[in-house]
Parts: sequence; structure tokens; C-alpha cells
Amino acid sequence: MAGEGGPSEGSPGDRKIAEAGEVTGLSDELVAAAGSELVHPTQSPLFHAENSLRYDRQSIIRAYEGAFNCRLIVLYDFILPYSMNVFEELIFDAQIDQDLHLLLATPGGDGETAVRLVRSAQARCRELTVIIPDQAKSAGTILALGAHQILMGPTSDLGPIDPQLQVSGSADLVSAKDILAALDAAEAAVQRNPETYPLHSALLSDVTALMIQQARSALARSEDLMHEALKSNPDRSDEDVVLMCSVLKEPLIDVPKSHGAILGEQDANELGLPITFADPQGDQWQLIWRLWMKYWSNGHRIYEGSSVSKTIMPWSVQQ
Repeated sequence: MAGEGGPSEGSPGDRKIAEAGEVTGLSDELVAAAGSELVHPTQSPLFHAENSLRYDRQSIIRAYEGAFNCRLIVLYDFILPYSMNVFEELIFDAQIDQDLHLLLATPGGDGETAVRLVRSAQARCRELTVIIPDQAKSAGTILALGAHQILMGPTSDLGPIDPQLQVSGSADLVSAKDILAALDAAEAAVQRNPETYPLHSALLSDVTALMIQQARSALARSEDLMHEALKSNPDRSDEDVVLMCSVLKEPLIDVPKSHGAILGEQDANELGLPITFADPQGDQWQLIWRLWMKYWSNGHRIYEGSSVSKTIMPWSVQQ
């Protein structure tokens, strides 16, 4: 898959991982598990140099996979319908008897796609772990609900199941709750003072009647999406899913007023979600954080694995 200058193939580089500085400060066991044999890259020197950032990231992915006996993939993007096909490239050859770890960072997106993603992931692995290095909002939270395990550290946050819609003529996503709240506030203001109608009409010029109906429909669908995501974990019984839905509906759907509301590790654990807290000083979190910083500082939306890489485009605003 193309991205950042070309396709990703072959070896991550020609240096030992420890010598490359990618995992310095980690335990000797982790470095050994990553593999430290000198390997000559299959790419030409110029091509390899031009894509060195990708190969550096993939060397850390390989280090993680060797240390924790799993396949690691990364999704750093909005979750939108096109995500399905790009995501499939990351797992089309995954082994069903191997654990799959997904490093997920997203401001949200389409909940229907999130359910499709977690169903596909669960069909390709023994156990699914979703790793949250920063935030996984809305559709990201829906995806995480289908995992066997959600790995969170001190910087990790989930969020409300809050559908988002694209505003006409813009790539930005807007919360369905915010659209309806803005409409309600405008209607109340106009009722109090009819002379303000032109002002509020201009302020809501990007909001159509169809978008308002879509927002209402999306909110009504939220509980179903939560149910479908929880059900995608094949080790949960129907009774478990119903019980979890009853517990999660109020804190994840009904109560939050803002898309930016956060749900940290402790709160998520108290709600009965399958949370594992990563020791900030432990090898696993140290390796996750080194990898995450490479994606965050890159400024691009990326789907990546140890031998597959796809860059979409830069974020309009740095996340």
C-alpha cells in the first residue's frame, strides 16, 4: 500500500533495534524478543532513506510483536466507511490462532463502520486487545467495546457514544447532539425574541433539515450499535451483552452532554469494561508510547502494520 513516498516492503532497516535507539531504556529481554540480527534492507539506499520514518515505526511494531507474541496493527484516523477497506489490508492474512492488538487513536466517526471493523478483527484472531494510547472517542469507543481486553495507560480516554455527521462542504465531523442542541437553543431564542430570527438562521445556515433528521436517527441508533459491538466478542453470552448494555447506556449515551467528555481507565473499569491498566514504567507501555509519539508527531492519518502502511492525508488540525 502506498503512503509517505511509496509502498512498504521488506526489512525495517539495516541496524540492530537497540543500536537504532528505538527501544533504548527497555529491558534486555524485550530487545532480545524483538530480534537484533543485522539485516540488509531490500530497498535501494535512497528509497529506504526517503521512507525511514515508516521503517522506524515498523521496527517498533516488530519489537512489540516479538515481545508480546501477537500481531500489532495501528489505526490513527477518523472511522469512516473507507476505513473498512484500508483496515482489511492490515489483517487480510492474519492468523486466527494468534492474538491481535490494535493501537487505536481516533476522534470518532461512523458507528456502523466501527461495528464492521471490530467484527472483522474478531473473526481474524484468537483474542482482540484494543490499545488506547491517547483518545478513542465515539465510534472508537464502540470499536473498543467489542474487544476481549482494552489496554489503557495514564493518558488513555474513551468517550461517549456520540454520533457525528459531516457538515455539507466540509471534511469536519460535528456531534449529532451538538447539532440538535444548537437547533433547540436557536428555537428558544427566537421564541423569546422573534427579531433574532435572521441572526440564528444565518448561524445555522450549514444545518439542513435532512442533517437534523440524520442526527436524530443516529442518536436513536446508538444503543443498537453499542449492543452490536459488545456482541461481536464471541466469548460473551447474550446475557452478558444485555447486562453490559443496561449498565453502559446511561454513562455512555444518555448522560454525556459533550463529545469531549472523557472516560478514563478507572471509570471504565468501574463500569465493568474489560480494562487492563498498563504500568507506565513497564516495557509494554514504554514501547506503546514510543510508537504512538511517532504517529502523533507525524501529523498524518495512518493505517499500519509490520509490513503494510497506508497514509491518508494530514489532519486539518493536529490532534
